[in-house]
Amino acid sequence: MMERTQHMEYAQKGLDRPEVERLKAEGKTNVQPESKTKSVSQIIRDNTCTLFNLLNVILAMMVISVGSYKNALFINIIVINTVIGIVQEIRAKRTVDKISLLSEPKAHVIRCGHPETIALEEIVLGDLVELKAGNQIPADSIVVSGDMEVDESLLTGEADAIMKKSGDTVLSGSFVVSGRARVQVIRVGKDNYATKLAEDVRTLRKPNSDIMRALKLITKFVGIIIVPVGIALLFLSLQVQGLDIQQSVTTTVAALVGMIPEGLVLLTSIALAVGVIRLSRYRTLVQELYCIETLARVDVLCLDKTGTITEGSMELKTMDVLGDCQETSQALKALIANLSDDNPTFVALQKSLKGKAPDWKATQIVPFSSARKYSGASFEDHGAYVMGAPEFVLKERYAEVKARVEAQAALGYRVLVLCHSDLAFNGDSGLPEDLRVMALLVIGDKIRPEARETLEYFADQGVEIKVISGDNPVTVSEVAHRAGLKGYERFVDASTLLDEAAVAKAASEYTVFGRVSPEQKKVLVDALKECGHTVAMTGDGVNDVLALRDADCSIAMASGSDATKQVAQLVLLDSNFASLTQVLAEGRRVINNITRASSLFLVKTGFSLILALLVILSNDLYPFVPIQLTLISTVTIGIPSFFLALEPNHAIVSGEFLQNVLRKALPGALTDALTIGVVVWIGGLMHFSNAQISSIATILCGTVGLVILYAVCQPLDKKRIVLFLGMVFLFVMALCFFPWFFAIMPMPEMSLPMLLVLVPMMLLTYPVMLLMRRFVGWLDRWYGQNKKNRKIFQRNDKSA
Repeated sequence: MMERTQHMEYAQKGLDRPEVERLKAEGKTNVQPESKTKSVSQIIRDNTCTLFNLLNVILAMMVISVGSYKNALFINIIVINTVIGIVQEIRAKRTVDKISLLSEPKAHVIRCGHPETIALEEIVLGDLVELKAGNQIPADSIVVSGDMEVDESLLTGEADAIMKKSGDTVLSGSFVVSGRARVQVIRVGKDNYATKLAEDVRTLRKPNSDIMRALKLITKFVGIIIVPVGIALLFLSLQVQGLDIQQSVTTTVAALVGMIPEGLVLLTSIALAVGVIRLSRYRTLVQELYCIETLARVDVLCLDKTGTITEGSMELKTMDVLGDCQETSQALKALIANLSDDNPTFVALQKSLKGKAPDWKATQIVPFSSARKYSGASFEDHGAYVMGAPEFVLKERYAEVKARVEAQAALGYRVLVLCHSDLAFNGDSGLPEDLRVMALLVIGDKIRPEARETLEYFADQGVEIKVISGDNPVTVSEVAHRAGLKGYERFVDASTLLDEAAVAKAASEYTVFGRVSPEQKKVLVDALKECGHTVAMTGDGVNDVLALRDADCSIAMASGSDATKQVAQLVLLDSNFASLTQVLAEGRRVINNITRASSLFLVKTGFSLILALLVILSNDLYPFVPIQLTLISTVTIGIPSFFLALEPNHAIVSGEFLQNVLRKALPGALTDALTIGVVVWIGGLMHFSNAQISSIATILCGTVGLVILYAVCQPLDKKRIVLFLGMVFLFVMALCFFPWFFAIMPMPEMSLPMLLVLVPMMLLTYPVMLLMRRFVGWLDRWYGQNKKNRKIFQRNDKSA
């Protein structure tokens, strides 16, 4: 008896202040072992300890070891790049940390008998926490009072809601689907089940990043190829050509430095970090860095109706009472008071019903669930009352009210039915028998003023909209019509889709989906992905979590449930659907500019590799030293790529990143390799010295680089014209005033034969570039056709 009394007292009062302070002093708080963002030390380590940096340091040490200090200056650019990358990423981290506080879920605890709202990290062992629908469970706990349905799919992968009653254990990382309860925390911090299994939902899924995969492939390729090519070049210089150690090392290092796209990874990091900072200005929190890329590739956007197209501020339009008015009013007040739900529908009903709720004693409560689509309660001496979607509550008897419901649905209104039965609920949540219709409740919601403009923007950008809702499909279709959505007339009632195959088929046939269950939302997203679409999903309710987790890009509203904000990659802090236009534009800007600037880096890598192989095969001397490539890289790649990466660029993103980059880079790389290869060959025939060949090659390579830059800057605007002319000016200044520093023969000292080789080759660079573009275009079409044929053969093999 005493234990029961103490239990009841704890369920009312929770911990007292001295106990809380003692537990804090003992370190028994819910502090997580890892931050959601990288620490400053991690950022410094990740930007410093890279394969490309290691290779550059080794190459710089090789040049320094033979006394050619000037040719080691390329390492300064590496240091500057690394510092810039660290600074930008730290800025992005601080921005994310700052704005994430605005969407960070809070815990509602009872201490000393009073409710308090605290940060999740401030929860202590033994705290009494209040939970309701939409909350993510912050720490492993035992239910003390109340009933709730919990979804543990983020931990177990099973999507079934599990009823939890007094004495049951609930695990951190799971979330409340329906109901309310008070729980006592039994484990905190690193001892939590989710933490031990590293099951944090944001780390469960590997980033779906085409850029990340491409960068890893490039890094791996360069890391493998650089060793045998370097050994071959060094052996050729020392043993075959008989050069001294200094000249052999400097020419070999020049070839290898050219192969390393040292700024490529840095450029990507900076562009993404700046994207995070810019998105924060649009009140958008980025919780996964590479989702910016996925966002740029989105071609299907799945929306909920409520809170996105509409404002989410419900109001009761009419109440069509079919029974006793007094009983209906009393029953509604009793239901609302006992269900204690704060969703917009309940708030609207609460506002419209005047007077105090009757003092009815509830013997059973069935909270609202998106899967059931109804809620209700049984009252002592008053029977059971149910309120929900007419099709789900009345089932076979829906025809009794169908005409009235559809008339209101055609006007864009949501219709709920209120029913009564003298019998109790069937089990925990099954509908009672002999339900009698008491009233039809007509609920309205205002369409957001900016909805039409936003939907038109997405249509113009080639993004298909799918509206997925739990409401009547006729209602959703009419709301979509009034908001200006194309294809609003193609709607389907998802409750009639009896299996996953039917749902998957409907995904590509319809625009509007009504009466969708949480599991069906997930199936719809998966089906769209299987059709080759890149799918973004917005959500704010606990019923959206499964679909958000499976979407390529998941977007939550800050006003939504804890669970949706935890699972989402992006959080709209102003909960404004219209913000998505700026978010999409920023994503495209980042990815298009990374693609554009990356092609500059891979031109250098490609031509250096091709030229090195040509030199090895022809037994010639590599025509560059590192300081010359430092000039070319700075003027034609380093400075331009930095500015281009920050430019506005909202073109639709399509195709694979690496293929897009190679398609742009290969013509330039082939032009460089071909023209410089010809210079080396002609120089040999005309008995030019190594210094003469090197000077011609450097000027020619710089010219090709500027031609490539001109092409990349298309279409020209004022900024790009200034950028291009600025780089031409820098290159000319270096040739005119500092030729000795860059190991280039001054123009006045060049002989007539040298000029007769240099000038025609410079004039030929653009025509050769156009020819190489046509050649690469032919290769691309040939590869695409073969790839298509392989897919056809594979399908035929499977069907056979």
